[in-house]
Parts: sequence; structure tokens; C-alpha cells
Amino acid sequence: MTSSRLLSRFKSESSIRILQFVAGAVAIGVIFWQLQFSTSAICCGDFDGYYHIKWTRTLWEGMKSSRFPPEFPWLPLTTLNPKDYVDHHLLFHIMQIPFAAFSDPRLGAKIASALFGGLAVLSCYWLLFHYRIRYPLVWLIALLACSAPFLFRMNMAKAPPLAIVYLVVAIHLFFKRKYWPLLPLSLIFTWTYDLFVLLMMATVFWSVTVLVTEKQFEWRPLVYVIAGCSAGMIINPYFPHNFQLLVEHMQIKLTAGDFDTKVGSEWYPYDSWEFLGNSAVACIAMLVGYIAFEPSERRRGHYPIFFLLFSTALMIMTARWKRIAEYWPPFAILFAAFSLKPWLEGFRPYLTRLPPDVLEELKPFLDREVPPPETENDWRDLLRTIGVAAVALALSIFLFFNLRSTVREIGQSESHDYYRAGAEWMRANVPPGQIVFNTDWDDFPRLFYFDPSHYYVSGLDPNYLFDKDPELSRLYDRITLGREEDPGPLIRDRFNARYVFSDNAHHDFFEQARLSGWFDIVYEDTECTIMYIRDQKIAESLGEDGVE
Repeated sequence: MTSSRLLSRFKSESSIRILQFVAGAVAIGVIFWQLQFSTSAICCGDFDGYYHIKWTRTLWEGMKSSRFPPEFPWLPLTTLNPKDYVDHHLLFHIMQIPFAAFSDPRLGAKIASALFGGLAVLSCYWLLFHYRIRYPLVWLIALLACSAPFLFRMNMAKAPPLAIVYLVVAIHLFFKRKYWPLLPLSLIFTWTYDLFVLLMMATVFWSVTVLVTEKQFEWRPLVYVIAGCSAGMIINPYFPHNFQLLVEHMQIKLTAGDFDTKVGSEWYPYDSWEFLGNSAVACIAMLVGYIAFEPSERRRGHYPIFFLLFSTALMIMTARWKRIAEYWPPFAILFAAFSLKPWLEGFRPYLTRLPPDVLEELKPFLDREVPPPETENDWRDLLRTIGVAAVALALSIFLFFNLRSTVREIGQSESHDYYRAGAEWMRANVPPGQIVFNTDWDDFPRLFYFDPSHYYVSGLDPNYLFDKDPELSRLYDRITLGREEDPGPLIRDRFNARYVFSDNAHHDFFEQARLSGWFDIVYEDTECTIMYIRDQKIAESLGEDGVE
């Protein structure tokens, strides 16, 4: 083949690859935009996105007035009190600043979430592309169809999508043996999100991979990552409180038993059938990866061995904690892709399992360069095309149902104005700076967003109250669950709060409040109720339907 024909063929292949990558990026963008705008609220499930965008805006206002970092007074009874507050998403919040500057921060948060979530999937797609895994568009469908919880959680206005991007960059650096950039990457990861421990775990697995395949200990990536993470913790405006908070998180969440206090549902395990049903494609990918795994040729063994270790560890973690569902599924797809890479390229790894003397006898036959008949090539190409089309169709069906399920689940999120009327009533009628007793810790982000003029008892994670004062945390649980018959004086004297904000689902608490004679309902709508604690208890409750 002449040089001009080779050059023409190279340009043609390059153009096709560029078109495939652009088409994939557009498809990812369309899907994440559709998912994100399936609700008017900041997506989704929990309310944490409201805290993140509101604090981002507060952070920006503090920067403009030369107050960095600004004080955080909104949870004074917890370990996030003004003295001990730690922003363990600091760089994520800084990245959100251009979006928080929108006249409508809600819209800014949604656009940022769609962008960051799309980048996470695109980074995985790029890794497949860069290492020339065949049929990249089919693998893209697999990435998008890998898990409904993955799609759901990638649309939350949180930092995990950026964590996936950092992990993909780190893996690329591992594979290229370029270790020094791991130091700044680790530093950035640590400033962005406290799950930088996943990067440390990945680095350990890469060192194990090199040890297995090359019989040598690769210490350099470990040194760079540990140094970068340590620098990120120390060169930090919240040091040393950030280190204390990290230790507290690990002590509480990394437990084989039950938690000391009720935490978010994301920290509990999946039911077995729920786990399989929600992430069927990821589970199938793991099975395919295990079957196709062939590390016997060292040159080809590094990548699948690493993904075997990393994705298996993430799968086990997902079985324990639902929240790892935002990490494991895409890496399960990458494990299958890199394990199948030799097979897709026509490499015959099963031959390496034969004894050396048998391989020697077969060598003359294996080395023959006699091409198969043209008709045989045609049939082989046809069968391959049919097989790839069948896999793509099956994955597309999974993708369709996962998208439909995720759109429906996101669409069921509470509307953007949920709690808005009650919070605005408090801003107008409750003196600023007072502590409000919120009966649900996970209501805090919306209250903080709509009413930052008051402080709250518990928020973001119930363990923040428990860590600061376990006895007060247990009292909080008893009151909100309706197990204290006379809650008014306890709320007033122990929590220093005269106003109570509650959703309308705390029936047991409302019943105790009604019977106690300490409470007046001062505001009520279909979403929430606000009560005021009297100075004196009335002798007998007067109403059957209200507090008085």
C-alpha cells in the first residue's frame, strides 16, 4: 500500500473516530439535560443541592468582601458550628461559583449538575476511546445503561461526578506510567471531596497490578498520591478540623454493624434483588469481565487486572452502601471492555494456557500467513456485525427502561417551592438569629436556602449533632419520634429554641405536642407546620385537630 493511500486511510479513520466521539458527547449531553430538567427543583431525591448552591453563593459573597472562608453559623449545636465548621467540598463549591452567580441560583445549580454529570460519563467514554476499545458507541450505550441509580445520582448537584473524572485521569496516568502529575491531582481531589480515599485505594490496586505482572513494587504512585492528599488536608483553610471531621466520618460510616443514629438511606445496603435489578447491565458486565479475564500475557494483563481489582472492590462496597452506586457501575463497564479488548482484536488468549511443548508444535500452523478464503471473511464479518448489533439492541432496551425509570423518579422530586412559603413566613415573622427546632435533619438544606436568617438544630447529616453531643442527639430523636410526652420545655431549654418547623408527616410528635399544652400553631400549609412554644403551659388541650 502506497504512502498516500496509508495517509488517506489514516485520515479517514481519524475522521470517523472524531465523529464517534462528538456523537457520544452530544448523546450524553442530551440525556443528562433531559434527566436534570425532569423536575423544576434542584435535583434530586434529597435536598442537599440547595445547601451546596446557597453556600457557594455565600462563599462568593465572602470572597468579594475579603472574608474567606466566611463563617457558618447555621448549625450551632453540631460539629458544624462556627468554630468547627469544615467545608469538605471547598473546591467543588468554588467550581460552582459561575453558576451560583445566576439571577436564579436554582437554574445555575441544575446546569452545573448536568455539566458535571455529563463530564463524568464522557471521561469514561474518552478512556475507552483513547485505548482504542473496539465498538466505542456500543460501549457508550453500556455506560449510559449500566445502572438506573447511577444515572439518578449523577444528576444530584453534588461532587461525586468530579470524583469520577479525577479517578479516570488517575487511571490514565497509571497506564502511561506518568506518576508525578498524581501529586497535583490528589491535591485537587482532596480539596474537592472527602472521598479522595477512593484514589488512594485505586493507587494501591495499581501497585498490586504492577507487582503481579512485573514482579516489582511500584512505590512512586503511592508516594505522589499520599503526598498530594496530605498536602490537600494540610494546605487547607479548615486544617486541622478537616482532619478531625474525616476521622469522625470514617469511624461512623465504615462500620459493619448498624449506625449509632439514623443516617441517610444512601448509607444503608441494597436488598439483593434491588441491587441486581437496578444495576443489571453493570452486573452482567462484571460477569463478562470475569469470564473474559486473561492476564497471562503481561503486556496485555495490566489493564484488566487493575479493573478487576478496582471494580470488584467497588461492587462489594456498593453492596454495603448504596451511595457507591455512583462509582461502581461505570467501572464495571470499563472492566468488561478492557478484559474483552484482546478478544475483540482477534487475539487468542486461550492458546497461552496450553503447555509450552504443545505451543511449540502448533507454532508452524499459528504462524502461517495464509489468509482465509474471501467468503469465509465475509461470513465472519457478517456474524460479527450481527452479534454487535444484537448486543447494541439489548443494551438500548436496558437504556430505555433505565431512562424511563430515572425520569419518573426524578420527576417525583418535591417541587422547587416546597417549604418556600413556610420559610418565608419565618423570615418575616421570627426575629433573625433565633434557633429553629427542625424535626427532620434533611429539611435543613431547603430551610437554609429559603431562610438563611435563622439557625437550625440538625442538618446535612444527623451524626453532626450526635458527634457534638450524643445525649442531645438522642433527646432530639425521642422528641421528633413522639416519645417525649412533654417536649415543649425540653425544646425550649435544651435546644434554646422557641419555634418548631416540621413537615406534616410527624404525626406522633404532633400528637404529643397537642396533648402537652405547650404549643401554638402560628403557621400551617399543606407542606409544613410552624409552632411556637408558650411561656406557660395551659391546663388542658382545647382542640382535637390542632395543637390548641
